[in-house]
Amino acid sequence: MDGTLTAATWTAAAWTAATSTGATSIGARPATDQIADQIAARTLPLRRVRVLDLTEGAAQSCGRYLADLGAEVLRIEPPGGSPGRAEPVAFALRNAGKLGLVLDLDDETGRERLHELAGTADILLDSSGEGIARARGLTPEALSARHPRLVIVSITAFGRSGPYRDFTATEPVLAALGGVLSRSGLPGSRPVLPPAGLVDQTVGVHAAWAALVAYVRRLRTGAGELVDVCAHEAVVHGFDPGFGTQGSAAAGRPEGFPRDRPDASAFYPVFPCADGHVRICLLSRRQWRAMFAWLGEPAEFADPSYDTIPARFAAADRLHPLIGALFAGVRRDELVAEGTRRGVPIAAVLTPGEVLAADHFAETGTLIDAEIAEGLRARVPSGYVSIDGVRAGLRHRAPNLGEHTELLLDEAVPGGGALGGGAPDRTGERGPELDLGIPGDPADGPLAGLRVLDLGVIVFGAELGRLFADQGADVIKIENEAFPDGLRQTRRGGGMNASFAWGQRNKRGLGLDLRSEQGAALFRELVRHADIVAANFKPGTLESLGLSHARLAEINPRIIVSDSSAFGSRGPWSGRMGYGPLVRSSCGVSALWRDPTRAETDSQAYCDGSTVYPDHIAGHVTAVAALAAVIRRARSGRGAALETAQADVAVMPLGPALAAESLAPGTVAPGTVDGGAGNMFAAVLPCAGDDEWCVVDVRGDEHWARLTTVLGRPELAVGELASAGGRRARWAEVEELIARWTAQCTPAQVTAILQEAGVPAGAMVRLPEELTDPQLVARQSFRTLEHPLLSRPVPANARIARFSTIADPPLRPAPVPGEHTREICRTLLGLTEDEIDRLAAAGVLQPPSEPALT
Repeated sequence: MDGTLTAATWTAAAWTAATSTGATSIGARPATDQIADQIAARTLPLRRVRVLDLTEGAAQSCGRYLADLGAEVLRIEPPGGSPGRAEPVAFALRNAGKLGLVLDLDDETGRERLHELAGTADILLDSSGEGIARARGLTPEALSARHPRLVIVSITAFGRSGPYRDFTATEPVLAALGGVLSRSGLPGSRPVLPPAGLVDQTVGVHAAWAALVAYVRRLRTGAGELVDVCAHEAVVHGFDPGFGTQGSAAAGRPEGFPRDRPDASAFYPVFPCADGHVRICLLSRRQWRAMFAWLGEPAEFADPSYDTIPARFAAADRLHPLIGALFAGVRRDELVAEGTRRGVPIAAVLTPGEVLAADHFAETGTLIDAEIAEGLRARVPSGYVSIDGVRAGLRHRAPNLGEHTELLLDEAVPGGGALGGGAPDRTGERGPELDLGIPGDPADGPLAGLRVLDLGVIVFGAELGRLFADQGADVIKIENEAFPDGLRQTRRGGGMNASFAWGQRNKRGLGLDLRSEQGAALFRELVRHADIVAANFKPGTLESLGLSHARLAEINPRIIVSDSSAFGSRGPWSGRMGYGPLVRSSCGVSALWRDPTRAETDSQAYCDGSTVYPDHIAGHVTAVAALAAVIRRARSGRGAALETAQADVAVMPLGPALAAESLAPGTVAPGTVDGGAGNMFAAVLPCAGDDEWCVVDVRGDEHWARLTTVLGRPELAVGELASAGGRRARWAEVEELIARWTAQCTPAQVTAILQEAGVPAGAMVRLPEELTDPQLVARQSFRTLEHPLLSRPVPANARIARFSTIADPPLRPAPVPGEHTREICRTLLGLTEDEIDRLAAAGVLQPPSEPALT
């Protein structure tokens, strides 16, 4: 045997051995690569964390990400298997890297075995509804009473409280109720659902962050935690929040939150060219000037007023035809090359097939050919992040049903110890908690005592730092007045707007010129007593400043450096300018997020113009990895170099679609669900009223039977339409039948009637309506954020999840530029007022010109 584990030889024992040694099921690979995997598996940050995964649906991706980061995730299924196995590709990707076992939790013996495993675990993930949990005696409260040191994370569609608690939700329903659908599609036309996977990704990553925050608190206090993750809230606050950090283009949009759906075609416009489409993203004055020169400096747009985003948006009807004429007849690669040379942010709009063939994703390891389930190979995304230069991603296929049951249950019994080949005994009373080496009182927040030097900018940078600041970390926002954060753009000046206030709350502000020798020296001194440095500049910027992880680790071996960019530091696209809209275009998201009823040549068909995805979720992804690195540091004593390419974040949720395209080229197109491979039928349908819509998702034959009863057509539940195949063949007729009924009802009526009948359905909720949504109001999902420089208070997200003991984050106002410079220099750097004044006079330090806000 040559050491390669194939589907035929991938037994439970081999899988278990691989978990402890790092062997891989990703095809026949060189021995050197397998050795590298072994080393990587031993250094992944969550290697000694055990997770019990009882989830279904979107929640499964939470355990997948924790497994990618090294956690030992035990996927527990009922005797008949998970319902998710009906969609084998999606199930395989959500459960890769996990161990599999079967327990009958409706049986007393099965429940007792679960308790035995819970006694060895750190985190338990569950998506059971309240009724099922109570019937089994496995509510979070009951589990906590028996396992007081266990972190128990409930991940349900609408949380464990509120009027929607017992509603049924699918990804399309969450997109509607979560405010995503209302910003997708041209005004007056049918709204367009985002590609399958994006909403589910948001829920899974959101839950992973909440789980690790609770786990860190457990490590610091010895006490477990109950975590109530509401998928609805995760989408509202985490996908692309209307009441959260906005992209730079927000400076060109009207203030306020209008009811009508936005015409986003001018935000990040798409233009046809010789062989497809390209998208441009003109935000800064410098970028506009480069585009102006490319156009031949037309006199019509020579006025300096067009240096501003609002002026260009207002003139889009005159400006965009000029750009369209320039691009027409030119190939995408030529336009991207010329735009890159000139400094114009531009990207080709790629189809899923073109994404699979892209050299960049092959060279960076973003896409790999892998066995994702026994006997099933496809080209799929490998993982979100790299840690110390090694991808933390797919290493083992998803388990067969019950593949490791006997082995794991033997290990859970005292004296068993079969798993892991000499791994520490997990049975009985657990030993002392791991010492994270973090000063401070966790009562002030789970992450109190951590210090983050935040060099991040715009949405990604704001989100990453805010997540830590909200949980008690001392996050220092470092800015240079010569290179202000793009989020500070405002219509009225002053450097403060709602977007900046949302993203930078709870942080301190330091004005520092890193490009000066003295400024860089002061930063390095701050690194001595910091835990994390976070940046999202173009690749190579930290190195050029002498602030690479290698250099900073010489000062502080425990430092964790997170460096993010649009396309990463390797591969042919690494030098491209990147923003979320360009990332979406390059990764297949835009191609799948278009109106399938419009011609392929229609550049107005792309419906992702008003979102800044994946910026927010990429910040969450990176926060999870950084906190995992903090956990590993307690064991290893060393920090880590983290890299997140936002392109990799955007590619990950498209895994099922890309796998389907790799297996059957040309089959994946806009409007298909789960790559067109499932029996799911989600329809966006008109309702009574002005531009009112809803989503109805007929997920399987039982839902169809219930729906026909509501429609007064029970005879349609038998015969040809009783099967998924029959409905697919006549879907236009089916959709029209449902639409005739929904058009007579308000969206709220459709939601209430169909949910009562057990059919997944949801109203299209607009941003202003989120503030009065009964479920969000009942769960107090919004709080009021005030800032002295804002004209009025604004709504803001209240929390990432409901915790049993962790308090909601404070709402301290975002800093003005350099607001806490003097305080930080005195307390952390030991500088005198005279020294601060001299450095300020030299421009090295940049304290605020006005008295600091309190």
